[in-house]
Amino acid sequence: MMWDREQLLKRMRMQINASRRIIAVAAGNGMFAKLADKAGADLLLALTSGRFRQMGRSSMAGMLPFANGNNLVMEFAMQELLPLVRNTPIVFGLCASDPTIDLEEYIRLIRDRGFAGIANYPSFGTIDGKFREALEENGLGYEKEIEAIRIARRLNMLSVAFVFNETEAERMVEAGADIISANLGLTKGGELGAKKVLSLEAGVRLANRIFQRVIKINPDQILIVNGGPVTSPIDLQYVYNNTEAAGYLGGSSFERLPSEQIVTDLILEFKTTGNYEKDKLLQQMLDGVQKHYNYVDFVKDYVADNYMNPISFSELAMVAHVSRTYLSTLFKKEVGCTFPEYLAKYRIGKATEIMKRENLSMLEIAQLVGFNEYAHFSKTFKKITGLSPKQYRDQTN
Repeated sequence: MMWDREQLLKRMRMQINASRRIIAVAAGNGMFAKLADKAGADLLLALTSGRFRQMGRSSMAGMLPFANGNNLVMEFAMQELLPLVRNTPIVFGLCASDPTIDLEEYIRLIRDRGFAGIANYPSFGTIDGKFREALEENGLGYEKEIEAIRIARRLNMLSVAFVFNETEAERMVEAGADIISANLGLTKGGELGAKKVLSLEAGVRLANRIFQRVIKINPDQILIVNGGPVTSPIDLQYVYNNTEAAGYLGGSSFERLPSEQIVTDLILEFKTTGNYEKDKLLQQMLDGVQKHYNYVDFVKDYVADNYMNPISFSELAMVAHVSRTYLSTLFKKEVGCTFPEYLAKYRIGKATEIMKRENLSMLEIAQLVGFNEYAHFSKTFKKITGLSPKQYRDQTN
């Protein structure tokens, strides 16, 4: 099947204009690809890391020479993804620096096999220092990835560019990349997730630096984020509220993290079924994990459900059975800003969404997102967006 790049882009831009988000999913096997296709994913990506995750390995394994990455992707995608998925375009994760291929011929092969496009993955953007310098000097670095995107554009194939800073983003736009994905680092959480990641607020700042550079060159560029601290819809909502991101690209967050939790819990339930005492103990253990290790998630969940109402951080700490000081420290460390800052940004983000969709008065909007006084709403709005509520509405309508 041959995909029409222009039609794919038109379809995605129509979704964005209708305030719907673009969701790209890295699938490591046929079963997951079928489910993602059924759920309505906009893109599927066949990446080395996705395959290694299915082997129980970290995504980092997909960035190291444990296998020929291009052969690995081609094999599992041809066997498991392309035969099963008909409605969702599949993007090939291309190791552009592979010295055993002619880059343009290989990209033509990818197109002829039925892939809709390419992505520069694994990417040398994850490497820095002297090793990165040596790779670039020998023609094995990010420059080859830019060349691959340029070739894809010439062959009228869809392209997804993973970028790690403003300079890389600028060069990928100039090369003709269709989708710019701001990489926020390795995904946190679970058995195989990274332990040290950017805070949510730091991820937002990085995405904004990248997107601002891109928009200056091409205001219509499709912008998405991937990786790092974004592991839940609530995290993604915060990113949407505070950046120009129009979508999200996920692998571990869709495939690995839910599986780890569901499989573990389900097997434990089957194991203890019929033994009342063990069932009761299991529930206490699960409650303990939820109450004692997910404090920040608890706070973010509460904000998402109750942002329109008065929220007391002290009361949240009491409900979580921890001190306010401890919860505050934990929250700022993980999210990257204080709770009042997070709550204000969340509420203003919701306000901007309402402004774009509904013709309500500013006072009504302020009350809907949790502000009792319009003056406080207006002051907070301008502090966060740089514009008054009226200026923002006039600019976006």
